[in-house]
Amino acid sequence: MAGFNPLPREIASGLFWLGDCLEQQYQGRSYHSYNAAFLVCGTEASMLIETGHPKDFPVIERQMIELLTVDRAPLRYLFITHQETPHSGGLGRVFQNWPDITVHGDVADYHLAFPQHADRLVPMEVGDEIDLGGRKFIGVEPVIRDLRTSLWGYDTAARCLFPGDGLAYSHYHQDGHCGLVAEEATSLDLQDVLAVFAERALFWTTTTDMNIYVDKLEALIEELGAQVIAPTHGLPVTDIGLTMPRVRDGFIMGGDPEINVGNTRSSEM
Repeated sequence: MAGFNPLPREIASGLFWLGDCLEQQYQGRSYHSYNAAFLVCGTEASMLIETGHPKDFPVIERQMIELLTVDRAPLRYLFITHQETPHSGGLGRVFQNWPDITVHGDVADYHLAFPQHADRLVPMEVGDEIDLGGRKFIGVEPVIRDLRTSLWGYDTAARCLFPGDGLAYSHYHQDGHCGLVAEEATSLDLQDVLAVFAERALFWTTTTDMNIYVDKLEALIEELGAQVIAPTHGLPVTDIGLTMPRVRDGFIMGGDPEINVGNTRSSEM
């Protein structure tokens, strides 16, 4: 499978998964993860969600150009969940290559790096909406944060939640998981890879009762009526009822064992 990239992939109508795998070695095994981006295409405008890591931007850019040349609405908006490099590392090249694009999310510091583009930075908060034509993108509460200023998003047409780092995990390259959605990767130990990723990237989750946060995540999913979850660093989830109990177990496994012991509720779901 070396050199093969199964993306871009349309995971819901007008919603495309972009990017390429990042390979990591852990305990003698090759794990892959994504610094993904997503392209949401309305009838009037398209939006890029995340820019990917700088190493992936040439791939993401090529994928975007390929998709946008097939009678789709022009790229007008970029939404970034937070300012870490795997999410915003391609911002300068987006500014350069799409001179009409505006950038949304927590944009408080971007003017320091790109003062010439300060007029294209639009702060976005929970509840703010962007109309793409036939679908809206809405800022929603980031119930599992990486940075204090993280913001999540929701696409009303695909009923898709974009949680940034809120659902991050690796997958197994050897098992052919690259480019699959979570439910297709049947051999993936989702609980384990989610717990490991949380420990390494969201260390605060190891010192708290994660039931509280997964409860909030499940409540948000229910409130929105979400049917798809598109994380930046994991395989997209297209069957929430099937996968969320495993997500809960993974977060609890990675949380504080003294707090979480005996407190997992996946068996009740």
